[in-house]
Amino acid sequence: MTAPAPILDPFATDVAERRARRRGVWGWVALGAVVLLLGAFLTLFARADWEARARLDPEGVGPGGARAIVHILRDQGVEVVATTGRDQTIAELDGGGTLVVTDPWPLSDEALRDVVDAADDVVVLNPSGSATDLLVPDAADAGYGSSAVGPGCDLPAAVRAGEIVPGRAFTAPKGVVGCYPVGDGFAVLQTTDGDTRITVVDGTVLFDNEHLAQQGNAALGLGLIGAADRVVWYVPRWEDAGSAAPPTIGELVPPWVTPALTLLLLAGVAAGLWRGRRFGPLVAERLPVTVRGSETLEGRARLYARAAQPAHAADLLRAGATARMARRLGLPPNAAPREVADAAAARLGAPVDVTRAILTHVPATDADLATFGHRLRELEAAVDAARLDRRPP
Repeated sequence: MTAPAPILDPFATDVAERRARRRGVWGWVALGAVVLLLGAFLTLFARADWEARARLDPEGVGPGGARAIVHILRDQGVEVVATTGRDQTIAELDGGGTLVVTDPWPLSDEALRDVVDAADDVVVLNPSGSATDLLVPDAADAGYGSSAVGPGCDLPAAVRAGEIVPGRAFTAPKGVVGCYPVGDGFAVLQTTDGDTRITVVDGTVLFDNEHLAQQGNAALGLGLIGAADRVVWYVPRWEDAGSAAPPTIGELVPPWVTPALTLLLLAGVAAGLWRGRRFGPLVAERLPVTVRGSETLEGRARLYARAAQPAHAADLLRAGATARMARRLGLPPNAAPREVADAAAARLGAPVDVTRAILTHVPATDADLATFGHRLRELEAAVDAARLDRRPP
């Protein structure tokens, strides 16, 4: 009688799978919690420093900040007021003093003009092309300097500073004072607009913390910015842009994108609900469950037949028959098919070529495989019969 095939406990397997799945879910939950906590920490403790420190920010301590020159100005008795809003800047200028504008890129021409008109002395650091043309009409970019040059003008602040290594250069229209010549332009431009004195200079390579100690940069910065007892240092933000404010994402995105994304999201949720595993109530099954060996045998046979691999199936049949006949012929369990064929021939008194042909045959078709199985069974039955005939009475 064929022994029944062992069957796993499905209830225990399902419990193990649910426990493994639960551990995986809790692992992702823990990872998400760590990410959220890290994000909250960065938002609470670092966001202010990261967002507030633009180039030439008066409180910036990095290489691109302007904390060093502001500290020197304050040591010399100059009051420095840092502002980030246009209305706040205009209000602070009611008390007089020099207006320093850094990176006016976010501001529209109207917004920049409103701030400049409120001051008597204006120093624009790293102006945009439109800001340069607005404040110094007909001035434009004229290259970039990379070697030390002298003042080349009578501006007192430049004469006291001596040589510098300039950055951007600007053309100097008629009536505009230009210092530190670079090619066809100058590194520093100074002009008057009514009662307002306007100075344009690339402060990103002269007055930041990284370059302030080089050549006469510090002296030039103090001479241009620290002429008055009070300085209003304005760092523009996009909120003050006016008509030049950058468009929002909603304005840039075509109107059909939002409904399409919503539809895709709903389709994904519907697909997840449709294809997702539905957990129903547990079904109790009486154990142990016994399955006849013939059922597993037939199931494996169907798999081999579907795979169309008669040679592989023949190897399994040959291995089983060889092991059984080796035990009956007194050979070791790992005896080769040729050894078993020779021993079977000796036991049966049959030709060796015949027994070898039976055990070493490789079928190529299903019909050939069936014939091979029948011949194996007949050979094994003959070996069994010969063993019984030789058993002593």
